[in-house]
Amino acid sequence: MRFRFGPAAPAFAAAALVATAAVAHHGWSSYDAERVMRPTAEVLESSWGSPHGALVIAIEGQRWDVVLAPVSRMQTRGLVEGDIAVGQTVTVEGYPRRDGTREMRAERITAGGKTVELR
Repeated sequence: MRFRFGPAAPAFAAAALVATAAVAHHGWSSYDAERVMRPTAEVLESSWGSPHGALVIAIEGQRWDVVLAPVSRMQTRGLVEGDIAVGQTVTVEGYPRRDGTREMRAERITAGGKTVELR
């Protein structure tokens, strides 16, 4: 079986790549930027990997997931994995999800004696 691709093939390929990238990257519209949170808490769980870092902390006795920046950005700005290891105390400034899920998008984090901008 032979396939023939006409002059539209490059345009189709470009459109497919853009669509794939849009689906792969989640947006931030599900977070409420009008409600800033600044909890200080002990790290219960920590993930230092792709596509971005993540924490679990306790806020008023409830477990909250914290979405951090990509590891490369955090490292470039001076945050190291040990700063957010389990047992460390951090202050996270960010926005909660609009739907009530206990998750926040972190804009900055204070850990290891420094404050790091994440976005």
